[in-house]
Amino acid sequence: MPAKSSTIVTALTAAALVAVGVLGYQASASAPDRLTARGESHHGKRAAHHSPPAKKDRTPRPAAVPAASGTGKRVVYALGAKRVWLVDAQGKALRTYQVTPSTVSPAAGTYQVTQRSVSLTGSDGLAIEHVVLFAKTEGVVIGFSAAVDGSTPKPGPGAAKKTGGVRESRADGKAMWDFALVGTKVVVVA
Repeated sequence: MPAKSSTIVTALTAAALVAVGVLGYQASASAPDRLTARGESHHGKRAAHHSPPAKKDRTPRPAAVPAASGTGKRVVYALGAKRVWLVDAQGKALRTYQVTPSTVSPAAGTYQVTQRSVSLTGSDGLAIEHVVLFAKTEGVVIGFSAAVDGSTPKPGPGAAKKTGGVRESRADGKAMWDFALVGTKVVVVA
């Protein structure tokens, strides 16, 4: 009798391994050769499997460039949305991203980039880079910058020190630096 039970166990194990192998083969045969981050094959076609929709499909699209932000090449800074758009001469947003506002904000209106610095120490004492200045309010110079350490400090409502640095990520700061030369229009909207 022990020979029969070991034969049964061996047969069941072999059958299970065959079933797993067949299922693995079917899965690999239906998958594209290579997937991109968006779930597309390297040919640009959506994979033909029945997985849940990609996370990108469920997230809202970034807000459109504010309608009352003028025309032409410009940087648009929406105070309430805490968002910046880099807009080309045809009105197309080349990039949009969230920012961390400073303790002092400029009034809504149109400004121009007046000065740029590759790196310096910010009014909050942090080393910053890709500084693009465009306004002065309450004696405080206001501009976009990125902290070299990548931080985006959020000043409290009762912050004692008045600062004018609108903080961006380092990648966004580099994009701003490349886009906003001296004289570039900056439109601030509520």
